[in-house]
Amino acid sequence: METEGKHKKRLTSWQFIAIGYVLVILFGALLLVLPISSRDGNWTYFLPALFTSVSATCVTGLSIYDTCLHWSIFGQIVILVLIQIGGIGFMTIITLFALLIRRQIGIYERRILMQSSGSMRSTGIIKLIRRILLWTLIFEGSGFVLLSIRFCGDFGLLKGMYYALFHSVSAFCNAGFDLMGGVFGENCSLIPYAGDPLVNLTVMALIFLGGIGFIVWDELLDLKFNFKKLSLHSKIVIITSSLLVWGGAFFFWLIERNGVLEGMNSGKALLVSLFQSVTSRTAGFKTVDFAQLSDSSKVLISTLMFIGGNSGSTAGGIKTTTFVVLIFGIAASARGTNDIMIGKRRLDLSLLSQACTILSTYLIGIIVTVITMCAIEPYALSDILLETVSAIATCGLSTGITGNLHAVSQILLILLMYIGRVGIITLALAFFEKRANPPIQRPLEKILIG
Repeated sequence: METEGKHKKRLTSWQFIAIGYVLVILFGALLLVLPISSRDGNWTYFLPALFTSVSATCVTGLSIYDTCLHWSIFGQIVILVLIQIGGIGFMTIITLFALLIRRQIGIYERRILMQSSGSMRSTGIIKLIRRILLWTLIFEGSGFVLLSIRFCGDFGLLKGMYYALFHSVSAFCNAGFDLMGGVFGENCSLIPYAGDPLVNLTVMALIFLGGIGFIVWDELLDLKFNFKKLSLHSKIVIITSSLLVWGGAFFFWLIERNGVLEGMNSGKALLVSLFQSVTSRTAGFKTVDFAQLSDSSKVLISTLMFIGGNSGSTAGGIKTTTFVVLIFGIAASARGTNDIMIGKRRLDLSLLSQACTILSTYLIGIIVTVITMCAIEPYALSDILLETVSAIATCGLSTGITGNLHAVSQILLILLMYIGRVGIITLALAFFEKRANPPIQRPLEKILIG
């Protein structure tokens, strides 16, 4: 009986994840408040430190202060560690230490790991975590080597290697934090490298690999990259991601060919268009000034951010699989059938219900925040919309208004970033998970909709 009582008091896996991220964020914020974290050696106000910690842990990239100009090397390392923890999941980091000290991973921990990594089964979860750690090291290490070629030539050996490491981790984790402000000017991101194929292609590859999802990696490795044998989930992820990247690049070029792309040669224009499309998948880097974009481009970028990356990855947004389920669900409804068919497979209707919940929650969060910010901020609707979607989609793209926002707006963005990273389904289950006693069945009724 005593064992049973203790078991009942234990946090559910969803609660553990939700609370775990809060604790990591608060610890990061307390470190960033310290004088050692700022360049001028002064204390940083708690709200900007909290905002930065949330943005880093939730791998967003929105920042009140320029990362290089305000934060010291210590502060930058704190941000980098938070990015890494937020990118691959704090439970993955805990598992790493447990494996190093040869501690046994129990059933409870395996269940949390399954939810944290996005796995659909608990069997083989430790093998998956090991692969996540290994391939994270390989991808970030490869990015570090490639970026070092350029940055060591531009900034010197030690500084170049540090910049290469920071940007490789930030890109793979889809965070979008950069250090270029100290060299090229505040909030410039990767604009100085807009025409550099090495930097662009390396960063885009890291973003895409980080956003494709750990489960997809695992399956690709097991099946030796045989596309035909992949699960429906992996096929949807790969096909949808490719269509969004190339489709987004085409429409960005179409809209901005007489705008920010004017005067660029065709090669650079293609590179810039492709980079903006890839980075909108929740990465946060940019190679053009977003303040100069047309309203059409801002809406396009907001749409790509809203869809985001893939489940079980470092990316945010409603996720590509959610988007696909919604599209096919609408098609099924239009045909008057309850069966959601994708290829030769039928999806469970509960997935459509979850997808609608995610979509509705994101839209409500965006609408409430945009209305509030429009009432208290002097900025254009398109700028505020981009900022809001960027926060909840954990992307980090901005027209440069973040540092000048009212405290109320910053708090709203903090909440959106947290919801976007932890996930609305996780939060819902953490607080409203079904109890042992079933709810009372109420009488069924019909209403008119549409």
